[in-house]
Amino acid sequence: MQEETVQPQDFQGAAAEKSLEVLLAEARAKLDEQREQMLRAVADADNARKRAQVESANAQKYALERFAQGLLPVLDSLEAAVKSADLSGIELVLRQLVSALDKANIREINPASGERFDPHRHQAMAAVESPGEPNTILSVMQKGYSIAERILRPALVTVAKAVEKPAENPISGTDLD
Repeated sequence: MQEETVQPQDFQGAAAEKSLEVLLAEARAKLDEQREQMLRAVADADNARKRAQVESANAQKYALERFAQGLLPVLDSLEAAVKSADLSGIELVLRQLVSALDKANIREINPASGERFDPHRHQAMAAVESPGEPNTILSVMQKGYSIAERILRPALVTVAKAVEKPAENPISGTDLD
């Protein structure tokens, strides 16, 4: 009977040993699969980064393409107007140019006389004494332009400053008669 008890123990040990080998093989297979998934994820992330860099470079390279396409008819019309020396043609070209700039979201900064001076949108070229409100715009020397909310060129303006009263001489200011 002792043999009967020994055989089942040997059989159980072999079965346990076999199951450990199977478990080890399964664990290694799972590890290999996870390693492969990790490598694929890293490669996918690297490919996505490279694609984003190429797309970004192309976006910067061709950002002005739509704007340039809008200006080409203006150029053609301007060349035709110069050849014909017709002022109405030049006015047409001006309207086309304004339209092309408008489509590109380029807006004119042309402050009205009396408007408050804004140092973010205007550049004061001169300050002139004026009886009106100080720091208001008197005239525009050159219009400015912005694209979206960014200033391309500020408007060049003349600004009003307060009239300075001349310093009075205490002797000449008194009545000596």
